[in-house]
Amino acid sequence: MTELLTAAQMRAIEQAAIDSGEVTGLELMERAGQGVVEAIFEEWPEFGEPRGPAPAPPGYLDHREEGWRAVVLCGPGNNGGDGFVVARLLRALGWEVEVFLYGDAEKLPVDARVNYERWVELGEVRDYREAIADYSIASDLIIDAIFGTGLSRPLSPELSEFYNYCAYHPTSKIVAIDAISGVDLDSGRELVTSDAVFDASSDLTVTFHKEKIGHRLGDFVVNSQKLKVVSIGIEKFDHGDDTGPELNDLSEDCWGGKGPLYTSHKFSHGHALILSGPSGKGGAARLAARGALRIGAGLVSVGVPHSALAENAAQLDAVMLAEIEDGDALSRVLEDERINALCLGPGLGVERARELVPVALRSGRACVLDADALSIFENKDDDLFSQLHTGCVLTPHAGEFRRVFPDIAAKLVAVATKGPAYSKVDATREAAVRAGCVVLFKGADTVIASPDGRCAINSAHYERAAPWLATAGSGDVLAGFIAGLLARGFAPMQAAETASWLHVECARSFGPGLIAEDLPEELPKVFRELNL
Repeated sequence: MTELLTAAQMRAIEQAAIDSGEVTGLELMERAGQGVVEAIFEEWPEFGEPRGPAPAPPGYLDHREEGWRAVVLCGPGNNGGDGFVVARLLRALGWEVEVFLYGDAEKLPVDARVNYERWVELGEVRDYREAIADYSIASDLIIDAIFGTGLSRPLSPELSEFYNYCAYHPTSKIVAIDAISGVDLDSGRELVTSDAVFDASSDLTVTFHKEKIGHRLGDFVVNSQKLKVVSIGIEKFDHGDDTGPELNDLSEDCWGGKGPLYTSHKFSHGHALILSGPSGKGGAARLAARGALRIGAGLVSVGVPHSALAENAAQLDAVMLAEIEDGDALSRVLEDERINALCLGPGLGVERARELVPVALRSGRACVLDADALSIFENKDDDLFSQLHTGCVLTPHAGEFRRVFPDIAAKLVAVATKGPAYSKVDATREAAVRAGCVVLFKGADTVIASPDGRCAINSAHYERAAPWLATAGSGDVLAGFIAGLLARGFAPMQAAETASWLHVECARSFGPGLIAEDLPEELPKVFRELNL
């Protein structure tokens, strides 16, 4: 797990480094600018090669015969200071560089002012309004150094237009320093006003020391193609803060210290029971059951009403079948204490869920509640809600989250006008406390939280992008993965983290063309690659 920082935490770490006397703010700014330039050349090696005659660009761009050109957009704070460093370093490498400033040079912070003056010795600093007036300024590279981690207010309409300069140059590579300007890095959300609209994006974002929370959430991950973290030499001053969310990167300890994947006999690996719906509705539960079995549960049974016995018997082999017509039948089946994990929701049906979920919760067994099992909480049945316990894992997508936690969801979708904005991390943590159990809020930026405040972001972005997961049934498989791990003895938070990470790994391993049925079958390959 990798800690994700808030903007305030990052400022505190930098200040601790400066207060130690081992480094100055000016030195940190120089290291940051150098890191950005190195990241650019690593991402696009061609920028380091001499340039021959360039093909004629679109008509609204100036024609260039040779040489690389950069436009650096600097803001009024230290992010702008980083931009001046980048401009100077690119100029030293032979680039033609044009610099625009939003703000008053006389009001720049001390270190940013020093780097402004260093640049002025080499070239001109133009007012940002000139960029707005002259969209024909062509460049190979646009550096967004307007606002970084400290943004707490929306862009003004005028500044939004300044930022939209980038959109008029589709052939340029856009590099954001720390953040895409206009995005709050504590939440990943764009800060907007009713009269300011901008199309924030970057081909590469370069941040320093560690990722920030917003780098893995919301608007930011939608609009940033790649993220790179560079060191500025302040690791020794970061003492960690276990109150913040972590990035769910379990590659080194996917199995959570549980020992070998297969040991002893099947009953030592637990027995997961997946509750299914009526005839013709059992596909989702079978997907979940296959996921639970493949991830290592010793035994898996699907519980179905009598009408669905033949249908499921025809399609299940290693997965067993139990006739469970109603709540009384479920109670009798659960007299077998070897059944230690339940999954309710996929294809269950709302009416069947109303009857079976209370029985499952009263049993005290570990429970995964998904889909229809979540819908029955929509009417705010406080008695039912109070039956949730610490062995439960709720797995809502955005619509289900809105139905179960409408007031929390309303805060999340409200327009963000100042930072730190309310984030998906905040919402999931609040929901976990209210429910008294683990909540896994699904999405490409899945957030997992437990009632004690622990939180992880399972991000399927950047190098772990898995767009093929947007396919029918993938969530059912995830529910089965969690249930299988609960059966094996994983704690709910650990089961949710591990299952969501493996879910993405399976999708990445299979690649384009993925359907939900492929996910469980890809697990053996993923396990082999992890030496499990």
